Amino acid sequence: MESTAQQNDLERMGVRPSLREYIPELWKRRTFIRVLAVSKAQAKNQNTYLGQVWALLTPVLNAAVYTIIFGFILKVGRAGIDNTIAFIVVGVFMFRFFEMSLQAGSKAIRSNMNLVRSVHFPRAVLPIAGVAAELTTLVPALVVMCVIAYLSGLLPNEGDVPLEPRWLLLIPAVLLLWCFCTGCAFIMARLVAQTPDIDNLIPFGTRILMYVSGVIFSIDHFLGKFSWGWIMEYQPVAVFLEIARSAILAEPSAPLDPTKWVVGVGWAIVFLVGGFLYFWQGEETYGRN
Repeated sequence: MESTAQQNDLERMGVRPSLREYIPELWKRRTFIRVLAVSKAQAKNQNTYLGQVWALLTPVLNAAVYTIIFGFILKVGRAGIDNTIAFIVVGVFMFRFFEMSLQAGSKAIRSNMNLVRSVHFPRAVLPIAGVAAELTTLVPALVVMCVIAYLSGLLPNEGDVPLEPRWLLLIPAVLLLWCFCTGCAFIMARLVAQTPDIDNLIPFGTRILMYVSGVIFSIDHFLGKFSWGWIMEYQPVAVFLEIARSAILAEPSAPLDPTKWVVGVGWAIVFLVGGFLYFWQGEETYGRN
């Protein structure tokens, strides 16, 4: 059989290719990734009356609930913050993108098993397309987020949110978060493909991350007094939330800190490259379980 395969230039299927072969093959399928991402984004909520409007309503409603409960009832979100509404809105919108990207990565292989088993292509296409679909949904949501943040600054008891050129920094902040989320999606895709039970733990993990990343309160105000508070402040999710806030808000708790941007670039590169390599190492195992 081996000699027959060599004579007819046949290649064994299901073998992990080298990075030198894998990356160019992945690049050749960039159009497929784009089409798959758009189709995934359009397929969401297609059986509901409001359709794609839910992509905007869901983070708005989440932000409204957290603002009312933690900002105005419990007043946790007001401690050390000038504009509670804008602070929580930006945190919820950006964190939701991270949360949905994790879910997209966890389902990348398991939900496309028929495609994985029937067509030969770089499996990295699936988590990349999953996160790209969430990015497609995030873009219009960012417009809503910025409008809410600006209008909140017009309220009497909230700090100003001036429209300034630094708002453009939101673009690189989102791109860095996208790279980080893609790396996380690679990791979750392989973990869930090999151990499906992990998928049930993701909601608990994201909930913990939400409360330790300063989505609804200032990490510096509550944890800055502890010697280990800097760990929470510089963990990746908290860093990306802060650089997004520093681009839009005039918050003393989220200043425009170059160090945080450098750390954000580092986290994005580490997770994107590390997650990709981790996913690539398991390439030949996908679809065989």
